[in-house]
Formats: sequence, C-alpha cells, structure tokens
Amino acid sequence: MSTVTPITEHVLRSMAPPEPDGDSKDGRGRILIVAGCTSLPGAVLLAAHAALRAGAGKLQLAICRDLAIPIGIAVPEALVVGLSQTEDGGIARTCADDLAKRAERVDAVLVGPGMSEDADAEGVTGALVRGAGKAGLVLDAGALAALRADPDLTRGLSKPAIITPHAGEMAQLLGEEREAIEADPLAAARRATERFGTVTVMKGGSTHIVSPDGRAWCYEVGHVGLATSGSGDTLAGLVVGLLARGAEPEAAALWSVYTHGEAGRRLARRYGGIGFLAREIPGEVPFILAEVLM
Repeated sequence: MSTVTPITEHVLRSMAPPEPDGDSKDGRGRILIVAGCTSLPGAVLLAAHAALRAGAGKLQLAICRDLAIPIGIAVPEALVVGLSQTEDGGIARTCADDLAKRAERVDAVLVGPGMSEDADAEGVTGALVRGAGKAGLVLDAGALAALRADPDLTRGLSKPAIITPHAGEMAQLLGEEREAIEADPLAAARRATERFGTVTVMKGGSTHIVSPDGRAWCYEVGHVGLATSGSGDTLAGLVVGLLARGAEPEAAALWSVYTHGEAGRRLARRYGGIGFLAREIPGEVPFILAEVLM
C-alpha cells in the first residue's frame, strides 16, 4: 500500500478518541510513565504535563529515587514511585519486575523519555513490554535501545506498540546512515514498522506515521519552532495520554502529531516565530482537541 494520507481535521474526526466513560478518573484512563535520569529530570515533567493535558485521568510516574520528591512537588497530580538507581543516575534493572506488575494495572505505558541508553534501560523496557498485558505501549528515546537488542520484543502484543524516533534514533534502530533516513523518512518508517511490528511515528520537519497494516499518514504543516529541546517528550506524553483514554494506537499517534504541530503553529504566532519552549506546548492541547472535536 503506497498511498499516504495527509492528516487533516476530517481524518481525525473519523477516528476520534472515545468520550470519557462516566465521571470518574479511572474512566479517563490510567497511565504509567517510566522515564528520566538524574541528568535529564525535565523529560519526566514534559511528558507528564502533556499526558494530563490530553485528558487522561490518573498518572503514575516511576523515576529515579533522587528525583521522586522534587518531581512529586512539580507534578502534584501524580503518584510518584522512587526507584533504585544506577551509579550514573539511571533507573536500575532491579526494578523491572515491580514495574512490570504496575504496568498490568494501567491502561497505557510510556517508557523512555530522558532515560539513558544502557543495559539497565534495556532490561527495564523489556520487562515493561512483556508485562504490559492489554495496556497501550509507547517507546521513546532511551527505550528504543531495547528494540535494537531484540527486534521481536514488541511483536505479539494485543495492540501494536508505538515508537517515536527522530532521524538519528531511526538510523540507530535500522543500522543505517542518518542521511539515508532523512532522504526518505517515509520509507524508513515503513522498514521500521515491518521489522518491529509497531505503529511508527517518524518525527521530522514532516512527520510520517505508518501502521502494521501498511496505512501511512503525513503531517507537513508543523513549525520549525518545535525543533527545540523537550519537544519530543511532550509528543510522547500526548500519545500515551490519548492511548489511556481509549484511542486505538493509530488514532493516538495521528491526533498527537496533529495537536503537537498545531500547538507549535499557535505558539509561533504568539511569540513571533522561534523561541517558544517545550513546556508551553501542553497548555495549548485542550483547546486544540476541543476545537477539532466540535
């Protein structure tokens, strides 16, 4: 299947996330975010705020022990779990079994933002994938190393996992040169989806999304201001937030990419171009979602 569908509001409305079930927090979805290290604590905050702004009801943050109190204060809406950590300040693989049990009790899991790419991250990611059960799954940043180590890791899930690489990460995933990825990002996304069985979000100036059944979409109207530190963490948070609300993986990816891009365009108009911050993206999200769903 070679057709690529532009992501428009019409397309989004045809695959809208379900309305909240009742008036409880659980009806809006439960999230587990496993992320961060002591040198990149902000990634946790960006993903967490985006997930909540996407409308999810309950949030758990599983992070390094040294980050637990400051992150808990910064995100008072979340339950925060302090984990054993490595000498380098990452999440230790000894936490893997506990995290897998937590993943069984939520609707969606995000692993990877701000995490180190090392053997501990691979062990934690592998345990979460195997323990996720029916939960939707998003692998970002440091978690992608686990796919390089085991390309079959995400196969056999009840729903396909979503991966969100940029060109450099995709080059590492596929063992190719970055220039080749940038020359044809859609083809790279197709190769990744075929290899890993995932919904692949190939981030870039134009973002391409490919699903395991061969369908492909493209969002081409973002803004260069989104090429800023932490922007990808907010996108990953949006994806897991919509997954938790009950959106199918492809729908969660499309809605998140569109909303992220539209937020960048709105912020650019407000700030006169580049210079807005990733932390400002989540605040735009509820308005954009509501407008598209009107």
